[in-house]
Amino acid sequence: MEFNSIKTGFFSMEIGLKDSIPTFAGGLGVLAGDALKSCADLQLPVGGLTLLYRKGYFRQRIEQGRQTEEEQSWDPSEELKKLDNRVVVRIKGEDVHIGCWMYELEGVTGQKRPVLFLDPDTEQNSDYFRRVCDRLYQGDQKDRIAQEMILGIGGVKMLQSLGYSIEKYHMNEGHTSFLALELLRKLAETSDDYSKRLDSVRSMCVFTTHTPVPAGHDRFDKGLVTEMAGEYLPPEPEARIFDGNELNMTHLGLRFSGYINGVARKHSRVSKKMFPEHDIESITNGVHLRTWISEPFRKLFDRYIMEWQEDPFSLRAALNIPEQDIWDAHMCAKKMLLDDVNERTGIGMDMDAFTIGFARRFVMYKRPDLIFHDLERLRKIAREKGAVQIIFSGKAHPGDSAGKGLIDQITDIQQQVNQADDNINVAFLDNYNMKIAKRMISGCDIWLNNPRRPHEASGTSGMKAALNGVPHFSTLDGWWLEGHIEDITGWCIGLHPKDPKFDEDVSPDDEAEDFYDKLESNILPVFYDDKDRWQKIMRNCIAINGSFFNTHRMMQQYVMEAYFK
Repeated sequence: MEFNSIKTGFFSMEIGLKDSIPTFAGGLGVLAGDALKSCADLQLPVGGLTLLYRKGYFRQRIEQGRQTEEEQSWDPSEELKKLDNRVVVRIKGEDVHIGCWMYELEGVTGQKRPVLFLDPDTEQNSDYFRRVCDRLYQGDQKDRIAQEMILGIGGVKMLQSLGYSIEKYHMNEGHTSFLALELLRKLAETSDDYSKRLDSVRSMCVFTTHTPVPAGHDRFDKGLVTEMAGEYLPPEPEARIFDGNELNMTHLGLRFSGYINGVARKHSRVSKKMFPEHDIESITNGVHLRTWISEPFRKLFDRYIMEWQEDPFSLRAALNIPEQDIWDAHMCAKKMLLDDVNERTGIGMDMDAFTIGFARRFVMYKRPDLIFHDLERLRKIAREKGAVQIIFSGKAHPGDSAGKGLIDQITDIQQQVNQADDNINVAFLDNYNMKIAKRMISGCDIWLNNPRRPHEASGTSGMKAALNGVPHFSTLDGWWLEGHIEDITGWCIGLHPKDPKFDEDVSPDDEAEDFYDKLESNILPVFYDDKDRWQKIMRNCIAINGSFFNTHRMMQQYVMEAYFK
């Protein structure tokens, strides 16, 4: 691989490439991995940078209905190539030596792109710094600052050490924003004009914000940042590094970036209200086709759409695929899922029963429990309109007691329902990962997503389901505002944007009522009694949403609008 083949460094706190490299926690990391896979497919000059977490995120177990966490240790030498290059980052007045591992992503044409994993576990470092990157998203503020300095500052230095001539630095969320301070410091060696240095840094930096939830933006105490990273803080007062007595990592990235975007149109508008000082564009997220299309649909597309791997837009030709062939592929994927569920849980799910999927991070605003808001109503619908099966999977952050409480609640309801009902079955698959996700998004009959608006920046699981012909059922937030066509690509829960009350707070009671009404009157009757219409909806999902909501289109937008602007 030639060093000059990489012109953009894509920095992300987590990158999800595959389950055997457990350096990701969820959607942010999987999206980063999908983006880099598309860069390899499209032969774009982009390489990825992240940290090497030797104990991963965590392995989840459900014991007596409760989440417990175990270490997720792995051996990087089995997956990655260790490089000889070392760089030094000064943290709290101490030289911290950073090593590097590389994974080569091979695209559909055979072209390869590097993903670099920065590793402070070197013999020159103290035990604290050797272990500081062991785990993702855990530890105190001191640990997080050290991790983010290693990624941002160490990442810039490592790219230079490896000989890459980087023209753009893409900050995938605020965790990576220290890279801007290293660029600014480096420019100070040749210029004492701060405004010119600032303009130069901005011309090199792209920032993507991924969450409208305030808790998702890192904030660090000013005194602690000064103690840890003081040597990288610019002395000029106009640098505006701090907001009062804290460092907001999102604000830092925004101030030093020449191009800023949200990850869906609605999210961009929400972000502009959160950060009114900045112009924020919109590039809607996508998913990587070859990663998320199930084997039955891969065979189907190979038969009818020869160029689907190179050109995702060609999936619009799915409108020409016979509906029965789409149904047959779906039933193969459904059998794979239910065989797995039944083997793991012993519940005995039925191939003919309508199966709902819900899998993602368990956090309050995503509301996995909304489907059980009125359990008696759900039971009545299942008795009168047809059996309903619900499969859940997902992790709560170890420190999120409310998220863990949601898992407790779901597993309690699972026990209660499965013992009492013949028409409702509930399963919870523990240790959610990419393998489980792929099984679920392709094998369920419908994909459920009901975040509290406007907290969903984008969401991507419904895009993955659409690739496999699975309709979406969701509140109108994130990407679904762009992909939703009622009764054509799926169904919405709650108010439509044309409703004058759309931007007002909506009662969960009203949204749950709409969920049950749609399930009873619009969805189950079509699934059970009008298979021709259901199969047309499945075909629409592939042709309309699968052809657009993919990372090939997404990365082409980044190239045109951000990288080479």
